[in-house]
Amino acid sequence: MLTARDIMTPSAQCIRENDSLKQAAQMMRDLDVGGLPICGEDNRLKGMLTDRDIVVLVIAEGGNPEAVNAGTFGNEKPVTIGADDSIDEAIATMKEHKVRRLPVIDGHDLVGMIAQADIARHISDDKVGDLVELISN
Repeated sequence: MLTARDIMTPSAQCIRENDSLKQAAQMMRDLDVGGLPICGEDNRLKGMLTDRDIVVLVIAEGGNPEAVNAGTFGNEKPVTIGADDSIDEAIATMKEHKVRRLPVIDGHDLVGMIAQADIARHISDDKVGDLVELISN
């Protein structure tokens, strides 16, 4: 049985809750990713920040990404997957919450990230289509 740990991208990098959205955007650019986990000063996962959050919820509304902290988007309990949970559980979680990325945790520690592409490399084409369709609706 494939687990989240088997397919995740390890060593996910966090944006700190007190870092600006400009710093987050630069980090996304440098890492070539569309989302970052938000970690608190206690190194615990506080939420997720996407490039879309920055553009649609801040810049499009006239906000200054240098003046808004990443922690602004860390108020809700993040959707996660356990490192030893199955790939089927990861798919079910993505479908249920309509998310494209899942932080992978081991206990309270962030150990990696799973994106749709990670799953797509490990499942049949028909399941990939179902996953993309359900998340995108």
